[in-house]
Amino acid sequence: MARLSRYVIPGQPQHIIQRGNNRQAIFVLDADYQFFRDATIEAALKHGLAIHAYVWMTNHVHLLATPEKDDSISKVFQSVGRKYVQYFNHTYQRSGTLWEGRYRATVVDSEQYLLTLMRYIELNPVRAGMVMHPSQYAWSSYAFNAHGQVSPNTDWLIAHPEYLRLGQTADERQGAYQQLFQAAIAGQDLQAIRESTHKGWALGGQGFQAQIESLTQRRAASKGVGRPRNGNNNRV
Repeated sequence: MARLSRYVIPGQPQHIIQRGNNRQAIFVLDADYQFFRDATIEAALKHGLAIHAYVWMTNHVHLLATPEKDDSISKVFQSVGRKYVQYFNHTYQRSGTLWEGRYRATVVDSEQYLLTLMRYIELNPVRAGMVMHPSQYAWSSYAFNAHGQVSPNTDWLIAHPEYLRLGQTADERQGAYQQLFQAAIAGQDLQAIRESTHKGWALGGQGFQAQIESLTQRRAASKGVGRPRNGNNNRV
């Protein structure tokens, strides 16, 4: 079945993935990550996209971000994609497409899933067998969210209100965030995140999905499927 058209609700966070064509590498050297980062920061500031968490893997990228406008996400990815493909093709003397196709995105119920999704994104290098702990991977938001480390890799991130509710002070929030990583993400949550992102469903409970359907006038979940009850190949 064809994937449903994307939808965007200003002020509601989205999980966004962009892959390299045929899962080929999109980053080779640190300079590549840096160029991509700088292009992303410039576009996000220009088009109103608040980025809360990210990871740049060797063949795909993840963002958790809140759009200010209907076209914030599309304009950011159009701008970054165009600039980065030109840079990458020139640097490595290649031609043609770099991306798998259009980016994938899903609207997220922040109360139920935002913190879980932040962990999911920052644990990508661990699931891929690249590092033992997310703190060992340079190209993610973990250092900022868990330790408050500010660098060119993190000084452009914007904390989401759900993250701010973890504590009254920065130290409290960072400590609470680190504690979240002591437990593995439940298998049902992994399945829900992957299915919603790949199929374009809203990531949340049935009530949230019903609200999204009412706002967008399109299906937000497969029939009869909501949030599950009780609730090393660089793959998502």
